[in-house]
Amino acid sequence: MTSAQTSARSRATIQRAAQVVGAVFLLVGVLGFIPGITTGYDSLALAGHDSEALLLGVFQVSILHNIVHLLFGVAGLLMARTPAQARSYLIGGGAVYLVLWIYGLVIDQESAANFVPVNNADNWLHLILGVGMIVLGVLGVLGVLGSRRTADRTGATTQR
Repeated sequence: MTSAQTSARSRATIQRAAQVVGAVFLLVGVLGFIPGITTGYDSLALAGHDSEALLLGVFQVSILHNIVHLLFGVAGLLMARTPAQARSYLIGGGAVYLVLWIYGLVIDQESAANFVPVNNADNWLHLILGVGMIVLGVLGVLGVLGSRRTADRTGATTQR
């Protein structure tokens, strides 16, 4: 395999990682609006802790929560266009999810502060998502999922 082929394969890997993460968020956002997949669908609220709808019977959701997943998914697909944007999406998005995890741990889940809303299952999923996305992004920065600098066919080094 030539250097250019290796570079293209690596570049595509970090972008594919962002695409997959974005697609999963889109899927979760859509599933949150499907009765049956979301139990208690009749109690799906616009926002707030009063929404008793549970995605897969586990994760508390609201219309706002589902829309956030949809937007996060679209962002992932759009930012997967370049390796640098894909890395930024994964690291930045992972940081957002770690902040959400901490937020979910410190708020009273029965208070108005729980406007998204989140429950304990959401909190731990946010931790896993945050760490996972950051790990993928850092692997991209380190060149494991796409190198930062590559040599083209002439040997010139370019920044991606």
